Amino acid sequence: MDFLTDNIPEGTPIEFQTYNIPNDFIIHKGIFSPSLDEYYYTISDRQFEQFDVYVQRKQNGQWSEPEKAFFNSEYSEHGMSFAPNGNTLYFSSTRPTKVKGIPETWHIWRSSKVNGKWSTPEFINIPNLANKLVSHPTISNSGTMYFHASNLDYSDMDIYLSKNTDGVFEPAQKASIIADTPSGKCTPYVSPSEDYLIFASIGEDLDLMITFKDGSGKWTNTKKLNENINTKGQGNPYVTPDDKFLFFTVIDDRDDSWKIKWVNIESELENN
Repeated sequence: MDFLTDNIPEGTPIEFQTYNIPNDFIIHKGIFSPSLDEYYYTISDRQFEQFDVYVQRKQNGQWSEPEKAFFNSEYSEHGMSFAPNGNTLYFSSTRPTKVKGIPETWHIWRSSKVNGKWSTPEFINIPNLANKLVSHPTISNSGTMYFHASNLDYSDMDIYLSKNTDGVFEPAQKASIIADTPSGKCTPYVSPSEDYLIFASIGEDLDLMITFKDGSGKWTNTKKLNENINTKGQGNPYVTPDDKFLFFTVIDDRDDSWKIKWVNIESELENN
C-alpha cells in the first residue's frame, strides 16, 4: 500500500482515509514524503488556536499508528512541505524566532536530514517580509520557495516566491499569476520543475486554481480545477511525486467536518 489505502481514486475525489481525531478538532493538510514512506497531516481545534502535525511511517510494508511529528512543538505547526529530494522539510510555525523586531505570528522554518537524523529546525527570514505573516512553503527543484504572505490580520494575502542563492533566500516577490480571480490567494503547491502551480483563490469560498508557466516566467492559462474538485472550502493542495494524485482539504456541509480528499489529476495537467 503506497498510499496507506488500496482505495485509489480516478476522476472523482474520494476521502483519503478516516482519521481518529477528537470531535472538536478538524483536519487540514496531508502530504507524503517524496519516497512515499511517511505521511504527515495537520489537525487543529475549531478555534484555530492550536495546530499539531502527526506522522505515520511505512516499515516492512506496514503503516505505523500516528504520532506527533519530530518538529511539532508546544506552539502551532502547519503547512509542511518537502524539498523534492526529501532531505529538507519546510513548515510554518508560530514558535518564537528570537529575532528582535519580528512579530509573533506564522513564519517559515526548515529542518535538514543529516546522517539519517533531522536537524533542529531553523527560522527562515525572508528579508522584505519580516513583519508579515508568512506560511505554507512549497519548494521546486531549483530551490525556489513559493508561499503565501499577508498582513498580521490575514488581509492582503497573496502568493510570493523567493529564490535560494547559496542556501540563503532572497527578498521575495509576488508570483506573476495572470488570472481573473479575487485578489486573495493562498496555500500554493508548485511542481518540482515549476511548470504548474496550484493554489486556492480567496472569495466567498475557496476555489482551487491551476496555472502554468510560460516561456517568459509568468504564470498564465490560469483556470479553476473541475467542478468535481471545487465544491466548498478547498485548500492545502499537494500533488504526489508522479504528478498523478492531488490531495486537498474540503468542508463537508452534511456534518460540518473537514476532510482530506484525493483525486487523479492527470487529465487537468494534460489539458493545459
